[in-house]
This record gives sequence, C-alpha cells and structure tokens, in this order.
Amino acid sequence: MDKPESNNNIMNGVGSNVKKVIENSKTERYSDIMLRALAFILTFISAVVVGVDKETQMVSFTLVKTLPPLHVPVTAKWQYMSAFMYLLVSDVIACAYAGVSWAYCMAKPKLNNRLELVMTLVDLTMMGLLFSATGAAMAIGVLGMNGNSHVQWHKVCNVFGDFCRQFAAGLVLSLLGSFAFLLLVVLAVFNLYKRSR
Repeated sequence: MDKPESNNNIMNGVGSNVKKVIENSKTERYSDIMLRALAFILTFISAVVVGVDKETQMVSFTLVKTLPPLHVPVTAKWQYMSAFMYLLVSDVIACAYAGVSWAYCMAKPKLNNRLELVMTLVDLTMMGLLFSATGAAMAIGVLGMNGNSHVQWHKVCNVFGDFCRQFAAGLVLSLLGSFAFLLLVVLAVFNLYKRSR
C-alpha cells in the first residue's frame, strides 16, 4: 500500500514541476513580446519626434559696428548634424527590427534555439547601435546647450529653444528604447542560464 502512495506523491511533484515550467515559459514569452512592443513604440516615437524637429528664428548679425545689424532667418534641422542623422537612422533601423521581431514572436508560439540565438545577437546589436547613437547625439546636444569657449563654439539652444527641447525628448525616448533592448538581452541570458541548470 505504501508504494502506490509514494508513487502518487512523486507523480504529483513531477506534475507541479511541469506546471511551473509551462507557467515560466509563458511568462518569459509574454515578457519578450511586451519588451519588443515597447522597443518598437519608443524607437518609433523617437524617430518621429527627431524627424519633424525644425525651428526657424530671426538672428541678427553685425558685420561692421558702424552699420545696423542684419536680421537673417536661420533654420535648425536634424539634417545639419551628422550625429543627429545617426540617431534618426539608428532609431529607424531599431524600430523596423523591433516591429518585425515582435510580429514574428506573436505569430510563432515557440522559437527554435538557432533563431532565438540570432534574435538575441541582433537585440544586442540594436542595443549597442542605439546607445552609441544616443551618446553621440547627446554630446552634440551638450555643445548646443553650453557651447565650448575654448574653440569659440557658441551655444545655440538659447536661440533655438524649441528645437533643443524637442530633440532632448527624442533623445530620452531613444535612450529608453536602448534600455528595452538591454532588458531583452538580459532576459535571453537569464533564460539561457535557467536552461543550463
């Protein structure tokens, strides 16, 4: 009589472990899908915010002190700085990848190991691309806000305040998108660690 009871307890233990594995797998899949959707949304909004950023102001130039200043319309656009172009292109690439990978994860219930490895490597690449683009654009943004007296670069955000504020919002969104890709990589590494145990 003891044997069936102990076998029953063993089977119940196995059943509960299988149930935990299935629940963990669903949680991991849900987390992956949500992080991909978040990365898509953040990089998409960042690309739009940066892409439409433009401001025109009347700037006065004094050529000769005896003449009155000239008032010239000057426009600030993201296309004028290579770091800003790099940020926009990086956002578009990351957005496109996040959208495609999100759609694929929604359509496929289970990814094979090779595809999962490839997606993790591309996630890592997108994270690096976004962090580097955001860092480059932030460096130029700091110059725009503060200038650099050593090389006679004047600050421009005091003239193009709306442009700078809108671009700063795009930078923050892009940085948050970078962290979404970072969390995707951390999730993949954690899943790999759990499988190896």
